[in-house]
Amino acid sequence: MKDLKNSFIYRLIYEILLYAIPVVTLPYISRVLGADGVGEYSYTYSVITYFMMFGALGTVSYGTRRIARLRDDRKAYTRNFWEIEIMSVSICLICLLAWTALIAVNTEHSAFFIALTPFLFGTMFDITWFYMGLERVKTMALSSSAVRIAGVILLFVLVKRKDDVIMYCIISSVTLLASNLSMWLFLPRYLEKVDFKGMRPFSHLKESVVYFIPTIAVSVYLVLDRTLIGLITRDPYQNGYYEQAARIINVAKALSFSVYNTVATARLSYLFAENAFEEIKERIRTSLDLVLLLGYGSVFGLLGIAGIFVPVFFGDGSAPAKTMIIMMLPLVVIVALSDCLGSLYYTPSGRRAQSAKYILAGAAANLVLNIMLIPLWGAKGAVAASVAAEMLITVLYIHNCGGTVTLRMISESSWKRIAAGALMAAVVWSLSYLQINHVFLLIIQIFAGIIIYVVLLYLFRDRLVRPVLQSIKGRAEA
Repeated sequence: MKDLKNSFIYRLIYEILLYAIPVVTLPYISRVLGADGVGEYSYTYSVITYFMMFGALGTVSYGTRRIARLRDDRKAYTRNFWEIEIMSVSICLICLLAWTALIAVNTEHSAFFIALTPFLFGTMFDITWFYMGLERVKTMALSSSAVRIAGVILLFVLVKRKDDVIMYCIISSVTLLASNLSMWLFLPRYLEKVDFKGMRPFSHLKESVVYFIPTIAVSVYLVLDRTLIGLITRDPYQNGYYEQAARIINVAKALSFSVYNTVATARLSYLFAENAFEEIKERIRTSLDLVLLLGYGSVFGLLGIAGIFVPVFFGDGSAPAKTMIIMMLPLVVIVALSDCLGSLYYTPSGRRAQSAKYILAGAAANLVLNIMLIPLWGAKGAVAASVAAEMLITVLYIHNCGGTVTLRMISESSWKRIAAGALMAAVVWSLSYLQINHVFLLIIQIFAGIIIYVVLLYLFRDRLVRPVLQSIKGRAEA
């Protein structure tokens, strides 16, 4: 449990850098580049994302699970590491050729595409899955921290004008590449010498494809939204507002459940290999309780501060982003449920192919809804389509998980948090009428919201919050 706790802490550091740094820089970028500049980046990045996904070919999920199952056998996991990585590099080279052809054909966005090319090389040398499988998250988190912070400094130094969008693309892509390359420096600690003769890298291809299918499906409502907004509306402002809202929601997701579930996946893979089914059930139920606690807090907290947060963060003229953030809020809890089951049940138990079917169903629904709703409502139509698709996937996950998670469990973990969250949101929203500096007011709202939510859950005898606060109180009295 101590190892899992440490992994969670370092994974939290990594996820904060991964998601929070773009959010920290977004107010500056939104003001310097404008919503249309952010939209141009969002659209072109969505295009290269498809090539990155094909290059990765499911190795992040598959590699994590594979290494986790072999982590007690250094020789075996070393050989598997090199086989998976060689396969990944080979596929990425093919994608790089296709990407080069696209650059030659699409002259309108060729400058953007060239600037984003390092993203593909970053995918080629991404070995986060190896460290996650070994549960060596500390190494991964610390090695990338300095690089990402350096990228932020370069952004503030070099991106100064509205026409610096290309420079923003270069800094973003090179930072990712450098971050992934930095993880290779520590490999000798964990690998032993291996004979490359007789290696069969493409023996992993079939199972990687199983993990790749849901990745492609997920892209339909995470990436294709941006692509279709750009293609259908031809309005970079629409993509810009959508990007601003999505980044805020992604941080809420990361802090609510992505960090814990990603860390716990490797441990659950190990437990499934050991047939420790009682511990597996207990961990999944505890995880569900935790992610719903954080998820509802994030949803109602953002709801309460949205009116002040959006203009402070994105500047004047950002009202459309506020509407989209509010519309996206249900995704935090909906995806928390599906991610908990996907990361802690379907993936580590080897049922990824089964879960892929449900994700494909949601992706198909999302694609159809996007095509129908974006022409009518623009980016708001894409938000509505995403919420509907995620709800469908979550329902399918719960219905087919064999009672691992039930509606009764969800209800028991939800009603107190919903009541506390709603009361917290009402109080925090009422504070927005205070006639003080908006930055200072936002800080007050955030801290007041956290305190109110925690205190109310303590009074409601929440099964996670109350024991923790009682323990703290006991130590203080002692």
